Amino acid sequence: MARRGHRPSQAPASRPRFWGRHAVLAALANPERTVRKMWATREALAGLDIPPVIPITYADVADLGRLVPNDAPHQGLVIEVEPLEDIWLGDLLEQGQGEDDRRPLVVLDQVTDPHNVGAILRSAAAFDALGIVTQDRHSPPESGAVARTASGALEIVPWVRVVNLSRALGEIAEAGFWRVGLAGEATETLGNVIGAARIALVLGAEGEGMRHNTMQHCDQLARLPISPRIESLNVSNAAAIALYAVAARD
Repeated sequence: MARRGHRPSQAPASRPRFWGRHAVLAALANPERTVRKMWATREALAGLDIPPVIPITYADVADLGRLVPNDAPHQGLVIEVEPLEDIWLGDLLEQGQGEDDRRPLVVLDQVTDPHNVGAILRSAAAFDALGIVTQDRHSPPESGAVARTASGALEIVPWVRVVNLSRALGEIAEAGFWRVGLAGEATETLGNVIGAARIALVLGAEGEGMRHNTMQHCDQLARLPISPRIESLNVSNAAAIALYAVAARD
């Protein structure tokens, strides 16, 4: 029987490259991550314990700049990695079935900017979220930009990619989560609706917001109590505030 909530197995066109000290060291520390190559300056490698199975090419700063997009801030470290193995949604939901487990879940509807997804991963790690769920066709792949912005969180926060987001939201509800969609037009504020239930926060793309079908699969819509002087928040900022609100509830 096919398991629900799993992304299709697709071989990546090429292995992603990560750069920057936080992203590289987090990848090296993750036993589930396979690092294939490393390029580094001798100064950046000083004091680091690199597994001997990883081939290292010593390079200067200018050479490393050519290995990453637009001279991204590599801090003297660049690695080539294998993407992490797929995670089943059902397996993730089973991890959160403990009696006292109130960790929230973050569901992203067509949030495609890698910097936003990386920042949301970082907030998810900071507030101990169970994981994030995205639709396979409308989310960025693992990349250096995601890893850099996530600042190590890509290696520790489970990221599930699903084929059908509405079906996944149904499975999330069956697991006992109260699905709260963040929408600026909602009448209730987030603090008034989260209660004591296990929360799945659903956020849409910046500007367009959640699709109508996604809204229909939420139990409640809520807004953040922001000033009317500003129309909306960046989706990663909204996610951080919402995760704090869930973490800080009584």
